[in-house]
Amino acid sequence: MTLTREKRILAWHFLKDNGTAHGCDIKPPPQFDCVGKIYSVEGNIVPCEHGLHASVDIMDALSYAQGSLLCRVEIWGDVVEHGDPVDKICGRYRKILWKKDVTKILHEFACRCAEDALKLVDNSDPRSVAAITAKRNWLKGQITDEELAAARDAARAAAGAAARAAARAAARDAAWAAARDAARDAAWAAARDAARDAARAKQRKRLLRMIGRVSE
Repeated sequence: MTLTREKRILAWHFLKDNGTAHGCDIKPPPQFDCVGKIYSVEGNIVPCEHGLHASVDIMDALSYAQGSLLCRVEIWGDVVEHGDPVDKICGRYRKILWKKDVTKILHEFACRCAEDALKLVDNSDPRSVAAITAKRNWLKGQITDEELAAARDAARAAAGAAARAAARAAARDAAWAAARDAARDAAWAAARDAARDAARAKQRKRLLRMIGRVSE
């Protein structure tokens, strides 16, 4: 569905850690000095194939993230929606209003989502709790990459244990994901056996607060 040619839509977009956009049609791709610049593409706008992408919901943007450079953007020009329900938009123009490295924020966000998941079950596996503690200690520089990997592997073993309840599996998976680098995995695992919309709304509010953009 094509929404508009001229109206600018506020949205969220993650760049890769090297400052480039995934699958970008722009030559050269946007780099670290991209704030304030307007990028554009020619030709037909086709989501996932050709155009400049972003998501109106920051949680949707996180699900597509391949890096930790979060951008607030404007998208306009033959904007096309994608997904059912819609989880991203694609347009002819994209302007980056501001950019922030949220690497540490996403790690902590993953830990908090995993903790939410652990609250859904009784007698949570101590290996899952230890994985979250290890991630926070790693962020503080108190343990090595190898020690974090050991905690992650232990949490993964807990997640793979036989004869487990669905909610317990979700909690263990979330703890393992929190010990990894993919915050979005922990977020989805945390929501899996809860009321999804309510969990998602809570996560969205939390993430916006953590990045200092509560009103957006």
